[in-house]
Amino acid sequence: MKVSVIVATYSPEMFDHFKECIESLKNQSYHNVEIIAIVDGNEDYYRMIKEKMPDLNLHLNEKNLGLLYSRNRGVELSNGDVVAFIDDDAIADGKWIEELVRMYEKYDAIATGGKIEPMWMVKKPKWFPEEFYWMIGATHLGFPEEITEVRNTFGSNLSFRRDVFLRLGGFNPEMGGIRGKRMLQAGETELCERMKRRFGKGVMYNPDAVVYHKIFERRVKFSFLVKRAFWQGYSKAVMEGVVKNIHEERFFLKFLIKERTLIRFKSLIKGEPDEALKLLTFLFFTLLVGAGYSWGRVAGLD
Repeated sequence: MKVSVIVATYSPEMFDHFKECIESLKNQSYHNVEIIAIVDGNEDYYRMIKEKMPDLNLHLNEKNLGLLYSRNRGVELSNGDVVAFIDDDAIADGKWIEELVRMYEKYDAIATGGKIEPMWMVKKPKWFPEEFYWMIGATHLGFPEEITEVRNTFGSNLSFRRDVFLRLGGFNPEMGGIRGKRMLQAGETELCERMKRRFGKGVMYNPDAVVYHKIFERRVKFSFLVKRAFWQGYSKAVMEGVVKNIHEERFFLKFLIKERTLIRFKSLIKGEPDEALKLLTFLFFTLLVGAGYSWGRVAGLD
């Protein structure tokens, strides 16, 4: 089984991280791997990579078209049985692809994904609750801890059988990126929901298929997280308008309210350090997601 890994990149400031990502893909325990890199509309950066990494299978979008479009193009250029996606600021564990392939071979999966561990490039904020790690592109508390079928994993650790991906038409670029002042964040979710409806299968999740996602200072700025929480709620309203199903989000919201709020409050009563700030942040982010969802429903999902 051949695996094509797609990596999209845009900014020259990310070159060192991009290079480290590519090196992690070259040093996998599984060797039948094709790496395809897409530079999204930055010709100077393309030339820079071409000069420093001449053997890399590198392609250039003529203009900046976004992450989801770049991933779709990478799949079109690939020839693997499986296509996998990882971000340019992430590092794959040495057995990442081996563990993804195991899911296809053992469970007859049509899509697989794994765990994303945060790699803190700054000091981890004491006030940031683990239930909201999805806001920084990492696997959050409350996600399954065993091999199981889920609706979707996150885009930096997600793969599909190539023929399935192409039959679905790939990612919908309208479901991700900036739209005016709106930050849509539903590309992987919407695609996997379409897949579930068409093929009757979700994503096989393997927590041993690990990717380490670098967390820079900009990702933990409170202003950034506030916007991300609100627009995540808005994105779920958009997605509901398209696929008519956000059962996973409703289940997770119940988990937050019925289980995690009580647990955090008990920890606060016990006098555990930093728990007061975590609880306040936890409640605030939950309200922001709800506000974004409500606004998306009222605003008319254009």
